[in-house]
Amino acid sequence: FRGLTGNASSPPPGSRSSKTFKPKPPPPEGSHQYELLKHAEATLGSGNLRQAPPPPEGEDLNEWIAPPPECFPPPAVDFFNQINMFPPPITEFCTESSCPPPPAGPRYEYHWADGTNIKKPIKCSAPKYIDYLMTWVQDQLDDETLFPSKIGVPFPKNFMSVAKTILKRLFRVYAHIYHQHFDSVMRLQEEAHLNTSFKHFIFFVQEFNLIDRRELAPLHELIEKLGSKDR
Repeated sequence: FRGLTGNASSPPPGSRSSKTFKPKPPPPEGSHQYELLKHAEATLGSGNLRQAPPPPEGEDLNEWIAPPPECFPPPAVDFFNQINMFPPPITEFCTESSCPPPPAGPRYEYHWADGTNIKKPIKCSAPKYIDYLMTWVQDQLDDETLFPSKIGVPFPKNFMSVAKTILKRLFRVYAHIYHQHFDSVMRLQEEAHLNTSFKHFIFFVQEFNLIDRRELAPLHELIEKLGSKDR
């Protein structure tokens, strides 16, 4: 999704107003989006992926979420890369005209605010929102004061807060894709890729309680179904 609307601002981490997450009326059963989510649930498949998230025994949680690159693959960075490298054709279906303020199903939509350059939440199209979001995440990952690349350099006191915000915002991209573009994902025959990526993501954030349950509400049913398949 990067580059859809040009370069976005590059703000340091900031607080997000609750106004960026707006509940909307419940979806009618039998609607197109309702049926797409049901299909997504059916294609999640089986296989226990819960063994993947836990860090090595005795490992610092900070180091596990974002270790120096010479150690082992950092999950937080890996999830960002998976989303960032999602098949480019999907961008043909996520446009300024087709996706106004990014919905995550009929009940939720997202407004953008970074807490610094854009303090008051703004409505923008889904492509622009995702460009803001992915550019913001990239800036955080590139910031040596937040994500030190050398072994032994301590993490800042606000590291976990920033990491949680990154993961929370990455979830919003998954939510938008599942609710608005899962039919396109199926036409591209990429649903297995998407489902596996999301499974790893959700098991990881649940293992360490990194995203508030209220933020996961747009995909609550899908997450419940996913968890039941791995019990």
